[in-house]
Amino acid sequence: MEYVIIGNGTAAVACIEGIREVDPDGEIALISSEKYPAYGRPLISYYLLGKVDKGHLNYRPADFYKKNKVKTMLKRTVEKIDPVSKQVVLDGGEAVKYNKLLVATGSRPFVPPMQGLESVKNKFSFMTLDDAFALEKQLSKDKDVLVIGAGLIGLKCVEGIADRVRHITVVDLADRIMPSVLDIESGKMVQTVLEEKGVEFILNDCAAEFNQNQVTLKSGKKLTFDILVLAVGVRPNTELIKDAGGEVNRGVVINAKCETTLADIYSAGDCAEGYDKTIDGKRVLALLPNAYFQGRCAGLNMAGGVSSFVDGIPMNAIGFFGCHVLTAGVYEGECISRVTPSSLKKLYIKDGKLSGFILINDIERAGIYTAMIREGTPLSSVDSKLLIEKPQLLAFSREVRDSKLTRKV
Repeated sequence: MEYVIIGNGTAAVACIEGIREVDPDGEIALISSEKYPAYGRPLISYYLLGKVDKGHLNYRPADFYKKNKVKTMLKRTVEKIDPVSKQVVLDGGEAVKYNKLLVATGSRPFVPPMQGLESVKNKFSFMTLDDAFALEKQLSKDKDVLVIGAGLIGLKCVEGIADRVRHITVVDLADRIMPSVLDIESGKMVQTVLEEKGVEFILNDCAAEFNQNQVTLKSGKKLTFDILVLAVGVRPNTELIKDAGGEVNRGVVINAKCETTLADIYSAGDCAEGYDKTIDGKRVLALLPNAYFQGRCAGLNMAGGVSSFVDGIPMNAIGFFGCHVLTAGVYEGECISRVTPSSLKKLYIKDGKLSGFILINDIERAGIYTAMIREGTPLSSVDSKLLIEKPQLLAFSREVRDSKLTRKV
């Protein structure tokens, strides 16, 4: 059996591990446009912050590929997939045959048209290790940074560089930071933490025109900067599947087995559009745990095993300067709120079940809440009051406690 994996992120690593659970000897070729072994993308901000050195960025030990008998083809780009001849064509024309193929190409920064952007010399994205290395070369205490985008990527960049530059201004069109993750109240709480580090926010506004190191916002306000970071959003890399004739919406459409609509071709991670249990439909869930579950599922099936992944839900675990944020599910239904000056807990209940939550600095045993959303646990079957105040297994019946404690991982 010849397996080919395009990509080298979380989903690709999980796919290798899934394959090797079933098939210890099949040939695996991994092709990646990056030159590095798989690394933890969430760690790049901690690298800039100084909490992680280069030697500890790897997602798996240095001997991972050798132990799993993987042939790595790094710094190579796949130009085309030919599903008829079952081969991928690389830059330079080299062809690599496959029996089973995983497309785990991730996503790329989305940069909307902005007048004069080409005149800005020091502009950066913040998605890859090379992005972090390039940005690091420009950092100094006498420079001001402008970040366009107050989503997760932009704010993790802010955390990484806050103590290495003079001033940071963040601009976003939304009325709050991380609008896809937080509501107004929780967004303001996290924003305050960042403001205490000297970060300035300009919300409900956007860049209208750049002129070298100056930007004019839509409101007319003018800002000068030395470094520009563009973190407006991302787009899934779906072109290889689309050009090969596979079904693509926002992401590559996959089923519960992580199969695409093309025979023997699978997809996983940020480029894939899989099932989201909270909306009972398909969408891209660009989250590390989701990428791992999908990648492993794909690997098991590619090797002849039987696996499905139908428990995908939106969830985030984020930290900023000691402020810990956990979110999951959707914010629909009745909201039960517990807020203190330094913490926040919001639980959303719909149709007698927990549909979502936002937690800030009140995150003890939050995995119980996540499991309830995944499993659709009726609140009528638990001690709701105890569970809301302090999640713990005692809120469940003895039968449920025993099943959770003895469940195989």
